[in-house]
Amino acid sequence: MFHKILVALDHSDSSQAVFERAVELAKTNHAELMLLHIISPIDEGVPTPVYPMPDGLYPMHHEALLQSSAQLFSQVEQAGLDMLRARDAAATAAGVRCEFTQHVGDPGTSICEIAQTWNADLIVVGRRGRSGLSEFFLGSVSNHVMHHARCSVLIVQEALVPASSNA
Repeated sequence: MFHKILVALDHSDSSQAVFERAVELAKTNHAELMLLHIISPIDEGVPTPVYPMPDGLYPMHHEALLQSSAQLFSQVEQAGLDMLRARDAAATAAGVRCEFTQHVGDPGTSICEIAQTWNADLIVVGRRGRSGLSEFFLGSVSNHVMHHARCSVLIVQEALVPASSNA
């Protein structure tokens, strides 16, 4: 029986299925949910931190670049919080006790650390199905969590879109 379920969410198409499965498990087990979003520097849409040289020739350009980067990061941060608030409201409407948090860092490591700190007894995470070079260079969050978490892990496989038939 699970009492505390950590749900790792992102902006991918499979995130809704991960959320729905977690809510279903929480309702069945009378468990509480922790919705978690990790802002990762390697995700699409997340601005790369800018570290201008202190002795640059054009300090005004550096300041503008820093401000632009900060503004983009703020937008990414707000989008994550908006997603978490909407899912929190949906879980609460379904009768599930829920809270949420957002962190910046490596997704796999952060998920495991937060699950341990929060004393989760289950982590629900999605799997995008990366393989080959994509998995080698970008890594697999679900694989990392599966091998490093100190609690049970449920990996929700991204649904494959069925090929249309001509029959």
